[in-house]
Amino acid sequence: MDKTQRLVVGISGATGIAYGVRVLELARKAGVETHLVVTPAAQQTRAYETDLSARDLAAMADVNYRPADIGAAIASGSFRTAGMIVAPCSVRTLSAVAYANNDNLLTRAADVTLKERRRLVLMVRETPFTLAHLRAMTAVTEMGGIIMPPVPAFYLKPDSVEDIVDHTAGRALDLLGIDVPDLPRWGE
Repeated sequence: MDKTQRLVVGISGATGIAYGVRVLELARKAGVETHLVVTPAAQQTRAYETDLSARDLAAMADVNYRPADIGAAIASGSFRTAGMIVAPCSVRTLSAVAYANNDNLLTRAADVTLKERRRLVLMVRETPFTLAHLRAMTAVTEMGGIIMPPVPAFYLKPDSVEDIVDHTAGRALDLLGIDVPDLPRWGE
């Protein structure tokens, strides 16, 4: 895509904020403009799982939005993007997306991504799944979204947790056609 390629990144309150952080870092490395929305629950998770401040996280994106700002650019289909990645995606966010419960900017932006037939990747972080979770995943898939639980690829023989996170975040970006330089690939 062209050099004005944009990506919306949502970070919701599930464990695994490292995935969202790495998506932002790899997108920047690929020259992609990022638009970030972080839910209040994700801010809590950030404080538990990282040493990043809210300001540090915000600085990783080109543009930041408040979850209550439902009039933001990313809430409109006329704002062109390559798509959206929600990393991590809580079951609460998954359910809101599946049933068009657009009660905050993250879920509204995901709904816009689907209605505009753009790629939506939800890195759902829950295990085990209940039937309600599976039905919500099915609903999103039937609308064109991609459910991508962050499942590690051990065939690459990772040396660290960071290697696992890098590969998973890179694969999520692949799904939007964003090339991540130096991403290890099977057979290459």
